[in-house]
This record gives sequence, structure tokens and C-alpha cells, in this order.
Amino acid sequence: MSAPDGSPVGAERSIGKLFATATTEMTALVHDEIALAKAQLKRDIRRGAVSGGAFSAAGALLLFSLPMLNFALAYGIRTWSKWNLGLCFLLSFLANVLVAAMLVLAGRFLLNKAKKSGGPQKVAASMKETASVLQAAKPHPRQPHQADTEVEAVARSSS
Repeated sequence: MSAPDGSPVGAERSIGKLFATATTEMTALVHDEIALAKAQLKRDIRRGAVSGGAFSAAGALLLFSLPMLNFALAYGIRTWSKWNLGLCFLLSFLANVLVAAMLVLAGRFLLNKAKKSGGPQKVAASMKETASVLQAAKPHPRQPHQADTEVEAVARSSS
């Protein structure tokens, strides 16, 4: 078994190697946090766009389909029931309003779902937490020992 840097477990590792390993892992953590933030924001934007599309579809349905749907439905009701033509037109309009109301409810549901997820707030809190951890992990400057540089020089020349 070996450590992430390739050295055997239990072997003495220098502070420099430990710090290099920790730095690499912290860098990977920051990159993962950024990728997670992007994914969460994309999801929330997509939900917002879908809810906006539902609202737009509701408006377009009421605006563009009312004349044709009202005529077709009203004359269909008139043929089926022999009711007054004015009442048939009113029933066809109410059917269109019902469909539009269902689309508005679907849009509101998706919009509330996007608001509840709190994507930007979660991302900001996570990034603040990561920043506080990174601030606490600052290395202390030290002078390299002669023995450390000799060992690295020997290791480089023998490989």
C-alpha cells in the first residue's frame, strides 16, 4: 500500500512532501467546489428558463389560440347540445382559461422549486467554508537544510 504521493505507508516523509500533497489535494478540492457550483447554477438557470417557458406558453395559448379554438369549440358545443351560441362561445373561452391556469400553476411550481434550492447561496457558503480552511492551512516559511537538498540531488541523479 502507498500514500497518494507514491511513498510507502509508514515511511518518513518530509514536511515539504506532506505540504505538496496537501496543496495538491486542496487544489483538487477547490476545482471540485467550482465544478459543483457551476452544475448547481446551471440546474437553477434551467429550471428558471423552463418556468419562464411555461408562463410564455400560457400567454401564447391565450393570445393566439383563442379565436380559432373558441370558434371550433363553440360550434362543436352548439352542434352537440343545441344550446344558445353565445353560451357555447363562453364555455369555449372558459376551457382555454382553464388550460392557461394549469400552465401558470406548472410555471409557479417550477419557479418555487428553483427558489427553494438556493443555488447561489449554497455556493457562496461552500466557497466561504473552503476559503476559511485554506486560510488556516498557510505554511510557515523555513530554510531548506543542506541534507534535504543533497538527498534530492542524489535522487535526481540516480533516476
